[in-house]
Amino acid sequence: MPLEIGLIGATALAERTLLQQGVGITAVAASDPVRAKEYANRHGIPVVHDSYAALLADPAIDAVYISEHNAAHHRWAVRAAVAGKHVIVEKPLCLTADEVDELAFAAADVKVFEAVPTADHPWQRTVHEFIDEEPYGSLLSATTRMTFAERPAPAVLTSAAVPLGGGVFFDAASYWLQAIQATIGLDPVIAEGRSDFDGPHGVDCSFEASLRWATDVSATLIADVGDQDFSEHVFTFERATVTLRDFFRPLAGPAGLALIVTPADGDCREIEFPPVAYYEHQLARILDSTTDDLAAAVPRITLMDEIYADAVRRHAAERPGVATR
Repeated sequence: MPLEIGLIGATALAERTLLQQGVGITAVAASDPVRAKEYANRHGIPVVHDSYAALLADPAIDAVYISEHNAAHHRWAVRAAVAGKHVIVEKPLCLTADEVDELAFAAADVKVFEAVPTADHPWQRTVHEFIDEEPYGSLLSATTRMTFAERPAPAVLTSAAVPLGGGVFFDAASYWLQAIQATIGLDPVIAEGRSDFDGPHGVDCSFEASLRWATDVSATLIADVGDQDFSEHVFTFERATVTLRDFFRPLAGPAGLALIVTPADGDCREIEFPPVAYYEHQLARILDSTTDDLAAAVPRITLMDEIYADAVRRHAAERPGVATR
């Protein structure tokens, strides 16, 4: 990927993912031009455009990074691709299967990356090997739990209402589905979702999603908002449990992770991985890549849409009149 990057959105997230990693940004645009100018002055960005369209028309820009609210990702990713710019989009890449299909059509000549910072960590390859080689027998299930702390009002709920793609599921789904894709694969025969949609603006502040394969293997996501951050993957095999705790920790900087393997008939052991900083790792993966990850992202978004739509249908049947996406 080239390094002449323009920012669609003057956000704190862009600071963490690009600016703090030493990437030189060519230009920035924001919904508020004044805020864009202040952001550019603070970070030494040489060009400020007064609109996103003007930024996309800038011939000096080879790629754009989109960190607007979730519902804007698809619109500006498509327009960037049509303009011939490579695209890095904050997760989720899109919100629906139709949106990601449209993006795939528009992006025939450019690269598109969904920025999932936890992707491609070595623990995923290790668990995939356990599943493939069966040293602990067949995989039975995978359970993922994510809790996002209130500080005091979590952005996943209050800064992105339903029309903007808000809710805890859209914040958690890309992390979960990418991990499942890398370990088990994404060809389930059943995909379901459940939520009370009782958060601000009718968004989901808790969500349970489940996948089931023809082999009867299951994967479950339990995501909510609570008192403190929590993240954990648990893979249950016939003869052992493999646990990864606190997998969000490298978001804050270099940190090591460890798989805890607990056999049914032996002592537990840890498989430790060297410290990594997720955002640094993500940037290297994107900039050094010879291919994009759009083909892998399409089934993730398609499943995310199917699960969310299932939860909406279930809730509408139980409590008619509730406003959801």
